[in-house]
Amino acid sequence: MAKSCAARKISDPSPLMSATAHSHRPPINERALLAVLVAVQFTHIMDFMIMMPLGSRLMRVFEITPAQFSRLVAAYGIAAAVTGFLGGFVLDRFDRKRVLLVLYTGFGVATLGCALAPSYGFMLLARAAAGACGGVAGSVVTAMVGDVFPAARRGRATGAVMMAFPIASVLGVPTGLRLASAFEWHAPFFFLSGVSVFVWAAAAAFLPSLRPAHPAAHPWRQMKAILAHRVHWYGFMMSAALIFGGACVVPFLAPSMVANVGLREDQLDLLYAAGGLCAACSTPIIGRLADRHDKLHVLGWLSLGAAAAALIMTNLPPVPLWAAMMAVGLFMVTMSGRFTPGMALVSNAIEPRYRGGFMSVNASFQQGAMGLANLTAGLLVTKDETTGRLVGYPRAGIVAVVAFALTVSLATRLRALAPHAARPGHIETGPEAALPEKAKAGPPEGSPARSSFN
Repeated sequence: MAKSCAARKISDPSPLMSATAHSHRPPINERALLAVLVAVQFTHIMDFMIMMPLGSRLMRVFEITPAQFSRLVAAYGIAAAVTGFLGGFVLDRFDRKRVLLVLYTGFGVATLGCALAPSYGFMLLARAAAGACGGVAGSVVTAMVGDVFPAARRGRATGAVMMAFPIASVLGVPTGLRLASAFEWHAPFFFLSGVSVFVWAAAAAFLPSLRPAHPAAHPWRQMKAILAHRVHWYGFMMSAALIFGGACVVPFLAPSMVANVGLREDQLDLLYAAGGLCAACSTPIIGRLADRHDKLHVLGWLSLGAAAAALIMTNLPPVPLWAAMMAVGLFMVTMSGRFTPGMALVSNAIEPRYRGGFMSVNASFQQGAMGLANLTAGLLVTKDETTGRLVGYPRAGIVAVVAFALTVSLATRLRALAPHAARPGHIETGPEAALPEKAKAGPPEGSPARSSFN
């Protein structure tokens, strides 16, 4: 097993496989690229996150139950799961920039539909449309980071893109809540659809054209190759578990702060701002740690902290605002921090020729896990009609802790199959050499997707 898992080191290729193959491409401005990708992720994440603090308002306006609200949240993930899987067939056949612009256009239109929703049913459809486009756009962003940045700097680049989460928490969600307080719940979605116009223009102007590095395989052969690798399946399962834990707790974080902890709705923006600020300070540090240390170890310690934070959050009694802010800060630092080493580990384990399709299918697994977690939370959490408290939230915390443990277990197995993926500052490695014989499944010899990775 040790021999079959041994990694064959080769010289670290320049962005997008080799300088020879892409010498015609002008130098990429990495700062501008990261800024645009962060902006894309910011709007995508804020669009998802804003639903949680608006939960109390939406349940009141549309006269819906917590279970119906959880379906609004889950619709985003389920739709993204379906389109993400379909994207795996074709995503590696097209220019990354062009695909991202098309998906982002659909995302902006769907978000405008959320703002104009006259009923619960219309809002449910609009959320599904936003997820169908926004979720896959997020996978394209991750693929572009993997394409452009060498493995030795991929943790920091991933951490930079993950900064979209704390930025959305510090600036986006509080702004959205202030707008909702001043102009009702429609305003945050109008704001997002307006911002998406400027982000689309910046993406069109500054993102480089990133065409596939290998000849495009037939869609069915490409998908067969993606699904045949054992490493890919552990990547899928680990990414799903990574998402599932947090998604059990996050949907009812804001409603529980109002119903169980006793905070006012107009204090929620301070809560999200404090948590986001803590995550903003910690994310770059975690990115550097992921590049300098074994990524599995970084993920393990952060998962341990996230387990403690989830149990605190889901069992929080009535406390002052400052104590609630500290609890949310710990939760956001550990919860969001897990994604930097986790996704860097997954990205490093995947061959560049499969990265776009893999990330699309991976997004399908993640969004499906998110939707399933939201539905699970909706089944576990109910509202006491007498007191107005949310009952069953601690059980969601226990489910989250189990998911954190499963994430680390799957990451351990992924590192065993592709040891090069977790190494600090490792040299890019040929995954075919890192896989056991049983895992070396792929397209038939001579097919376009079977070209050598050297």
